[in-house]
Amino acid sequence: MKIRDKRLSSDDVPVTEEPNFESGLTLASRQLVRNRAATMGVIFLLITSLAAIFAPAIISYDPAAIALNEKLQPPSYSHWMGTDYFGRDVFARLIYGARVSLVVGLTVVVFTMSLGVPIGLIAGFVGGRVDNYLMRLMDAFLTFPPLLLGISVVGLLGANIGTITIALGIVQVPILARVVRGSTLSVREETYVTAARALGATAWYIMARHVLRNILSPIVVQVTIVFSAAIVAEASLSFLGLGTQPPDPSWGRDLSESRRYMADAPWLFIAPTLLIIFSVMSINFLGDGLRDALDPRSWTRK
Repeated sequence: MKIRDKRLSSDDVPVTEEPNFESGLTLASRQLVRNRAATMGVIFLLITSLAAIFAPAIISYDPAAIALNEKLQPPSYSHWMGTDYFGRDVFARLIYGARVSLVVGLTVVVFTMSLGVPIGLIAGFVGGRVDNYLMRLMDAFLTFPPLLLGISVVGLLGANIGTITIALGIVQVPILARVVRGSTLSVREETYVTAARALGATAWYIMARHVLRNILSPIVVQVTIVFSAAIVAEASLSFLGLGTQPPDPSWGRDLSESRRYMADAPWLFIAPTLLIIFSVMSINFLGDGLRDALDPRSWTRK
């Protein structure tokens, strides 16, 4: 009996290819559009953002202008959401206050990503002592309660938008860094990463070209969480008097100042409360939609 020598050719060896990034984005965008809650969240955020950007063109009232002869007026045709105890237009203050919340939220996101993503990538990809040192440093920041740490930073550096951004960013950087590190640990063991190493690619090239692009899903989802958390935290600090200072409009400060008039002028409390709730819900809906859209298991080709 002759034994036939069968040897595997290069065509017979199974190879794990890097996911097609462009086609994945196309399928993800289609899946996101089908999500009604995420679409509604995008529409609300888009309307709020456009109103905040073009506020001077669509609002004729100065949010800081005092008119004591018109104080505590209920919602009417002239003042859609009424006036406060100084006669200031509530709707104007909400729209201009949206500028503060959106600017703080976006700035915190940029600050968090600029530090959290590189730290998580380096820690997860390099490993060893570098990973241990970086993660212990992140753990040290995580031991502080977020709001208490924010209050401490604002108390030391003063109350302004820049300080608030730093305070909230310091709270969110360790969380994002841990998310990026966990995703990097799984991606760095993929075959296409091993192949890139064998071809002589540098660690920086592999992290930017192969690792980062394949962990965008958890990063994007975490960014939406950071955005909504920053809006709530800014409102909380302003509510406590550590955020935006009067007479500048702010959702949190307007909430704090309206407590004394809840019985006589409930619209002062209801309007900013609903706007904060709808903004956070819209961002969370968008985050849930992105999570589902970026999950290949939920993709459907239609």
